[in-house]
Amino acid sequence: MSVNVNRSVSDQFYRYKMPRLIAKVEGKGNGIKTVIVNMVDVAKALNRPPTYPTKFFGCELGAQTQFDAKNDRYIVNGSHEANKLQDMLDGFIRKFVLCPECDNPETDLHVNPKKQTIGNSCKACGYRGMLDTRHKLCTFILKNPPENNDSGSASAKKEKEKKNRKKDKENGSGSGEAGNHNEIDAPDAVDGDDDDEDWAEETTEEAQRRRMEEISDHAKNLTLSEDLEKPLEERVNLFYNFVKQKKESGTIDGADKEILAEAERLDVKAMGPLILSELLFNENIRDQIKKYKRHFLRFCHNNKKAQKYLLGGFECLVKLHQAQLLPRVPIILKDLYDADLLEEDVIFAWAEKVSKKYVSKELAKEIHAKAAPFVKWLKEAEEESEGSEEEEEEDDENNNSSRLKLSVPFTNHKIKYYLSDH
Repeated sequence: MSVNVNRSVSDQFYRYKMPRLIAKVEGKGNGIKTVIVNMVDVAKALNRPPTYPTKFFGCELGAQTQFDAKNDRYIVNGSHEANKLQDMLDGFIRKFVLCPECDNPETDLHVNPKKQTIGNSCKACGYRGMLDTRHKLCTFILKNPPENNDSGSASAKKEKEKKNRKKDKENGSGSGEAGNHNEIDAPDAVDGDDDDEDWAEETTEEAQRRRMEEISDHAKNLTLSEDLEKPLEERVNLFYNFVKQKKESGTIDGADKEILAEAERLDVKAMGPLILSELLFNENIRDQIKKYKRHFLRFCHNNKKAQKYLLGGFECLVKLHQAQLLPRVPIILKDLYDADLLEEDVIFAWAEKVSKKYVSKELAKEIHAKAAPFVKWLKEAEEESEGSEEEEEEDDENNNSSRLKLSVPFTNHKIKYYLSDH
């Protein structure tokens, strides 16, 4: 039975299918293991080597894996149900198969072991970007890059040439030694004809278009390699100019995916919020947080390092608009928190230490002093949230907050009260 490669798509006519994963448990005790019977067929449907999803299972389960390519046996140590592995395979598909732009699985991986990078290109929409190499599987991929697909087409071409030569021999046989001599010379003539035919084909508009696309792709790869070799400061400037161009052209609102892809291409993803803060925020930051929430979430979601850079960008912004923003520090921090751009432990760690990395020590102390009421409230809220679930749900409705469920609401009125007393 086949299932959709992207199982979040429920369309029964979805054309990207793969076999449902079949698992067989073998052995007993410490020697128990799970053999994925049809891993080769599943991997073929995903256009990935069967070792990749198998190793992915091992990374996710913390189990050892074994590969026997000759006998098509791919094994994960331990006893694991097929349904569990199928769900886990969805995670592999999301991370290493689906295009982040169009969600189609028509992608190829481009591994550069020397630079320790893994590129991703989509045949469906033309997307090109870099994979996040923090997952443990990426280490395995870098050591075991996928085979070049061109080799398969080359062998097919050779096979076709052999068939053509054999056919020519059959047509020219039966004329004695002279005929045999012609048969020996025939392949050279055939090769010459093939060259002429290939040249004729390459002058067509379609062939020219393909050739230009290949040149363009090659140029992109060269640019990618050259940019990654540049110092961090230059790569940050490239990213800054990219975002600035999007803003000036008026296309910034829908360019969140492109901006993320460019940051990943230049390997400056963590620093993205710092650049975005400078270009997208001003004294009207509260409205802009709502407007550009999606842009910042692409960088800050589950990325504490990016959140720290966001706080640095916020400090720089306060320095630029000190009169307007310094009194509003606690309410802006709460806006960033409610938008899921900052996590509690990141805020607590930032509040514990005054740094002069982005602004002067004196201004940093002022910002931290203004933020103190919010940080205090956040700590108290965390303690109170350990109470009964009923109280928390009731308080959450009263507060209209997406993040906190408190017994004491933290409204704008209360922030003004803090500001007036401090």
